[in-house]
Amino acid sequence: MASLAQQFAGIVCPPISSPRLTERATTFSKPKRAVNFVVTAKAVAISNAQTKERQNLKQLFEEAYERCRTAPMEGVSFTLEDFHAAINTYDFNSEIGTRVKGTVFMTDNNGALVDITAKSSAYLPVQEASIHRIKRVEEVGIVPGMREEFVIIGENEADDSLILSLRSIQYELAWERCRQLQAEDVIVKGKVVGGNKGGVVAVVEGLRGFVPFSQISSKSTAEELLDKELPLKFVDVEEEQSRLVLSNRKAMADSQAQLGIGSVVAGTVQSLKPYGAFIDIGGINGLLHVSQISHDRVSDISTVLQPGDTLKVMILSHDRERGRVSLSTKKLEPTPGDMIRNPKLVFEKAEEMAQTFRQRIAQAEAMARADMLRFQPESGLTLSSDLGPHNSDLPAEGLDLSDVPPADESDGRKNPIEF
Repeated sequence: MASLAQQFAGIVCPPISSPRLTERATTFSKPKRAVNFVVTAKAVAISNAQTKERQNLKQLFEEAYERCRTAPMEGVSFTLEDFHAAINTYDFNSEIGTRVKGTVFMTDNNGALVDITAKSSAYLPVQEASIHRIKRVEEVGIVPGMREEFVIIGENEADDSLILSLRSIQYELAWERCRQLQAEDVIVKGKVVGGNKGGVVAVVEGLRGFVPFSQISSKSTAEELLDKELPLKFVDVEEEQSRLVLSNRKAMADSQAQLGIGSVVAGTVQSLKPYGAFIDIGGINGLLHVSQISHDRVSDISTVLQPGDTLKVMILSHDRERGRVSLSTKKLEPTPGDMIRNPKLVFEKAEEMAQTFRQRIAQAEAMARADMLRFQPESGLTLSSDLGPHNSDLPAEGLDLSDVPPADESDGRKNPIEF
């Protein structure tokens, strides 16, 4: 064991810095110095490029500054005058009463924001959006994208935004429309919305007009007329004084003048009674008696008519003094009972049947006139004499046709339609 230790002790190891190891270490260290050199060269190149770029930018800025100082308009596509003209294009008079074009770009519960190409947006309050009372602007078609003409009515001091109105413009148009209707002397419908001791207030073309009780044809009170529509004519249209006076009496007189005996008019069933139905014919109530509904017997009116039904009726008689108008659908039936079985056919053939009816009435009048001449020989006229042109137009009043006798056919048979 001791000899083994002596053997190891005698072994001599070469030093770590032997030429062989030194050679290897030198071999590995050479690439490291090469890499450091390459990195350093690249950094220098980048620095030089950045410096050159800074110099170029500096030169460009200096040139630009010099051009702005010596020739500020060089290279600009429009002149200073063009610039001022462009500004003036978007500059408008913001005084109250000025009309401006604008585009709605947002709505909310209280109104709408409008772009009028001003320095700030304008606002359209909901109460200024329409001549009618509304809760939201969408009710009258005001939605984003809508372009319209507005009028400036004020300014919001909090943010210098303008307050717009459509209602003011609509009021001007409504007054103009009323003046036109007055000039044309036409009859309009107005809904009663209020009243006082002197008359009622009715809305026409969005304006509130006054109808004095003296100009109402019926003896109804303001409470009875509330929410009803009346035929009206214009009496006084004064926009400056905001005065609009209407007359129901004048409208009724004109309507009644058009109620020729034997004419056909459209109507709406207002109410049913055991003895007949009351029909509204252009603001006038006429009675369609149960015996004048059909040639067939009608035991229950509600099986034929209902309130709100629209129909065509013939004028049988008109008492202007008492304000009574008698109507008939019986006279319009192509065949007896059609009003019960097929009322649509009755209304389609109404004008044709009425014309036939009027011709028979004219024939009866001519025969009556001829009979009268037989008892007046001193007149110099005979049955063979020329009686002159006969006007078949019926008088507008004073003739009750409800009891006209039937006309005989040429072969002796009676017409199947009873008169």
